[in-house]
Amino acid sequence: MLGAIAGDMIGAPYEGQPTKRKNFPLFTAFSHFTDDTVLTVATADCLLHGGGYAEAYRRFARAHPHCSYGQRFRRWAFGEDRGPYYSMGNGSAMRVSPVGFACDSVEEVLEEAKRSAEVTHNHPEGIKGAQAVALAVFLARRGADKETIRQEIVGRFAYPLHQSLAMIRDDYGPAWSCPGSVPEAILSFLEAGSLEEAIRNAVSLGGDADTQACIAGGIAEAFFGGIPAEIESEVRKRLPEDFLAILDAFYQRVIRKSP
Repeated sequence: MLGAIAGDMIGAPYEGQPTKRKNFPLFTAFSHFTDDTVLTVATADCLLHGGGYAEAYRRFARAHPHCSYGQRFRRWAFGEDRGPYYSMGNGSAMRVSPVGFACDSVEEVLEEAKRSAEVTHNHPEGIKGAQAVALAVFLARRGADKETIRQEIVGRFAYPLHQSLAMIRDDYGPAWSCPGSVPEAILSFLEAGSLEEAIRNAVSLGGDADTQACIAGGIAEAFFGGIPAEIESEVRKRLPEDFLAILDAFYQRVIRKSP
């Protein structure tokens, strides 16, 4: 999860101010957590303590109301309407990485990712985006190589993972739907030799920088077996104590016990 949160923070300064470069400063004064982190931590809390995802997402959003939530999610989280809103946005994919660490089989991953998505993103593409990211995390932590991960995602979800980032970077722009952003975030991981490179790849697309870097960072953490100490230090000092407590409990009870 720290990999996903690092991606969120590192990408945040480039949300709305896109860059196509990879050699940007990794952390700046503007590197802060956004809704991606809030809802990722909410997912982890739900997996740790039970309860419904809808309740957890509302509770965490209301406790951290100034985190650039999308308009439809904000209306749902802060309003009275309790039903999902048929979104295919990438919000379902940005918050799902804890599921890939917590589940013990492909079938469980796909079902739990669906549960986490459909409380808001009950459009088939919204569910599919969450399932693809959670499955990539699960396969990565189980030791699958990149080609296996690529083939599993392509085979199950028909995401286009055949192009290189160099082929798409120049013409790629901000996209907030799952089909318009999740495949590119997964490609950012697939072309990376480290967690840091995965995050830099995602930001350099010039798209939805914080969310795509969050997705890429979550998968990369699982694949590379953790995150560099210097990145973890920068992430931790930017998080509130209640988030750190949940993260530490999740690592102790879930991630460190994972194969």
